[in-house]
Formats: sequence, C-alpha cells, structure tokens
Amino acid sequence: MSDSSALKRSLGLRTSIALVVGGIIGSGIFMKPSTMAAQLGSPEWLIAVWILAGIVTLFGALTNAEVAAMIPETGGQYVFFRVMYGDFVAFLYGWTAFAVFNTAGVASIAYVLATYSEYFVDLPRFSTAVEQTIRVPIPGIGVLYPLENFGVKAVAITVVAGLTAVNFFSTRSGGNLQFVLTAVKVVLIVLIVVSFLTSSQGAVENLFQDATPMLTGWAFVGGLIAAISGAFWGYDGWNNITFVAGEMDDPQRNIPKSLTIGLLICIGVYSTMALAYTYVLPIESIAASNMVASDAAAIVLGGVGGGIIALMIIISTFGTTNANVLATARVSFAMARENNFFPFIGKVHSRFNTPGNALIVHGVWTCLLTVSGSFDLLTDMLIFVSWLFYGMSAVGLFILRRKWKHVHRPYRVWGYPVVPIIFITFTAFFLVATLINDVVSFMDGRTTVINSLLGLALMAAGIPFYWHFKKKKISKR
Repeated sequence: MSDSSALKRSLGLRTSIALVVGGIIGSGIFMKPSTMAAQLGSPEWLIAVWILAGIVTLFGALTNAEVAAMIPETGGQYVFFRVMYGDFVAFLYGWTAFAVFNTAGVASIAYVLATYSEYFVDLPRFSTAVEQTIRVPIPGIGVLYPLENFGVKAVAITVVAGLTAVNFFSTRSGGNLQFVLTAVKVVLIVLIVVSFLTSSQGAVENLFQDATPMLTGWAFVGGLIAAISGAFWGYDGWNNITFVAGEMDDPQRNIPKSLTIGLLICIGVYSTMALAYTYVLPIESIAASNMVASDAAAIVLGGVGGGIIALMIIISTFGTTNANVLATARVSFAMARENNFFPFIGKVHSRFNTPGNALIVHGVWTCLLTVSGSFDLLTDMLIFVSWLFYGMSAVGLFILRRKWKHVHRPYRVWGYPVVPIIFITFTAFFLVATLINDVVSFMDGRTTVINSLLGLALMAAGIPFYWHFKKKKISKR
C-alpha cells in the first residue's frame, strides 16, 4: 500500500442521503417503542417524542453541517475538534470513536442482525458447560463468556468481514450497496406502515387512550426524560456523513442537503411507525410487548407477520452495518494522517484508493469485540460521552464564528444562534439528567456501576496514547 494517492470524491448526493438514513434507521424503531410506551403511558406522547427528538437531532446536524461545509475533510468531527479545541480533545474523540463508539456500535448492530437470522435458521451453539469454560471477569462489572452464543457471533463476524471487504475494494461499490439497502429498507417500512394503518384490526381509539393509571407530576417527567433518551439513541448515527466529507462530490452543498433530507426521512419513518403501532395495539399492549413490531404484524398479517418483521430487521441492520463500516474507519484514518495514531492506518490503497488499512483494523477490532461479547457493555458506558462530544461540537460552532470570523461559509446554519442553542440546551439537560439517574440508580442498588462516570474513565484511558504519539511527533522534527 502507498499513500501517494488520495481518497477520491466518489460519493454523490443520492449516496450521501442513503448513508444518513441507513446509518440511523437500524433496529431502534423495532425495539425501543415498547420501553418508551411503558415510560410514557400515552400514545400521543409516544409519537410526539419521536418527532421532538428528531427535530432536536436535526438542529444538531445542521449545526455540524456549517462546520462540515467549511472543513469538508475526511474524518469529520475529529477534524472539527482539532480546529476548535486542539489536538488533545480531538485525539480523545478519535480514541473513544475507535475503541468503542464506532467499533462496538458496529458489533452490536451486526449482533442484532445475527440474532434475528435465527428466526429462519437454527444457529449452532456450544453446551452451557463449554460456553462457560472461558470466563473473562471484569471487577465490579461482570463476567464475559467469549464462547457464549457462538453461532450468532459467527454470523455477525461474517457480516462485518464481508462488508469490510466490499468497502476495502471500492468506496463507490460500498456507497452503491448502501443506496440499494436503504431504498429497500424504506420501501419495506412504508409498506408495513400502510398495511398497519389500513388494517381493519386497528382502532382509532387506541391513538387517544392513555394507560391506566396515567403517570403524573415528576413521575411523568422522569418517564419523558427516559423516553427522549431512547429516541435520541434511535437517531444516533447522523454524524457518519461528516466522516466521509473528503470523498463527497460538492460537499459544501451536499452535506447540508443530505443531513436535512435524510433526517426528515427518518423523522417521517419513525413517527409514522409509532403511529402505526399505536393504531394496531393499545398503549398497554405496546408497553408489555418484548417485540412490538412482530406482535403488531401478527395481528395484521397473521402467521407470516413475524417472519416479515424479522426479515425487515435483518435488511435494516445489514444496511446500518454497511453505513457504519464505510464511514467510521475514516476517523482513525484521519488521525493517522496527522501522525496522531499508528501511521500505517493512514495509508491509502494504491490501487483501490480506499483507506484499506483503517478498514481492516476497524474490522478486526469489531470482530474481537463481537467474540468477547463486551460490545453492549461498552456502548452503554459511552452513551454519556458520545453526547458530551455532540454538545462540544455544537459549542465549537460559536468558537469558530469568532475564531474564523472572516472565513467564507458555504452554508450557514438556519436560525443561528437559536437553533444551535436549543441543541446545546437539550444536550446539557440530557447529560445532567443521565448523570443524576446513573448516580441515583447506583445508590438505590439498581445498578452496580455508574455508566456515565465509567464512560469518562474509558475515554481518559486514551491519554497515555496521546502523549505517546505526541512524543513520537516531536522526536521526528
């Protein structure tokens, strides 16, 4: 491999929109509504929360779009943080992105895909005795069993390896695959929504019938906070498009367009899916369901409903996995190009013009996390940190407005300064509420760790690596 060539701009607006939509819509809308219904007890609020969280996410995306249009470089938020706050903050973002955000996120999505494939095929697994022969204890947290559910893990690893290979050989092919998968995903969801809303098995009364007894006062406020958090998780992944800005055609125009169009599509999909669920099922039934999409489909479509939903989730998560594999390795690639990570990761493949080494390293680490079974544990811990970085990115817009006062801005965020302030306010509220909830849960004995603080500790684990690479850079001068 050689870095004498550069990454080519091969991703157009169509593919960029597909990356936004495909990176967001995974399994969340199929799995989160039941928990949110239990927290809210109201069909109207269930629909409203998906819309509200989508609008807040759109505000954050548009805030980032102004910066991305000014700095359309591969690496996205890592590059933004380097300009806004300097190398140290940028490195901590890139470190946590590689160690957990991006790799564990891909592992968890691929694992959901593999789990739902068992609806059609019985995957092999070891006996309980064999599964427990290898134990990896983590003090104060729990025990990992790498051999547990190994058939599902093998399918997840195969999916990650296959999609890594596709994107290794051609960014354009990975982008084209993403467009097809996203189009199929959206069409299938639209068909499901139409079948639900036109079914004689539904009832308009369900849309206005609250649970009994309905939560009130601070209990409802707490439920609303938790439900909004769940919806925010469902919208996560919108920033992936900034990672590939250096490979987009006309990024100054296409980044804001793809984020706006893509997120509006996601808001429409999520809110109409929530509407469809509440039309078919009473809010109490949604809250009591472990698989709300399958339960609703069984009522409307009969025995084939569960299989249809399982297939939809497989297609949806396959597309989301590809979107994340394609985009996220670019962060580590950009770090390495700045000599802030292992240099070989920053090489461009001399034949395929892809960040080949970065894709391979991300793929290998993702597969190791899949085998370990630690990905859910890690992603739970890093939710707090990921939103901390989202908030810092929005605050950074105000820094650049002052720092780069006279620099040309191809796109200016609509509604400045109100729109970014709303996003920052919601982010601050979410962070404080999450920290308080984690501490209270720990004090009450409902959890054994404070996830938000442990997430900060995992981020801080990158500090020695930062000083290592900084020392190497200085010694080369």
